[in-house]
Amino acid sequence: MAEQIGLETSGRDLEFLADVPQRLEAEVARAEISMTEIARWEVGSVVRFDKVPGESVDLLAGDRLIARGEVVIVNDRYGLRVSEITHPDERVNGRRR
Repeated sequence: MAEQIGLETSGRDLEFLADVPQRLEAEVARAEISMTEIARWEVGSVVRFDKVPGESVDLLAGDRLIARGEVVIVNDRYGLRVSEITHPDERVNGRRR
């Protein structure tokens, strides 16, 4: 099983890590705005983000980008249909180059 998920490194068996829970976060979008703008907010204010509807959502484990996908509804809960799995060699500081 360790080989299947890439947990064998330099002859060391890291299979014991296979069952360690990972906290996953789906990042829908980001925005960079000034504190002045935030101070103007009131109930009902709208924040504009950098993504358009239908664009892929980033899936992170900790601060590492591990996949991208599409938001879906599964039994009245949000889910993510994975459309791309990012490769560790393509990442810089947790983000894809």
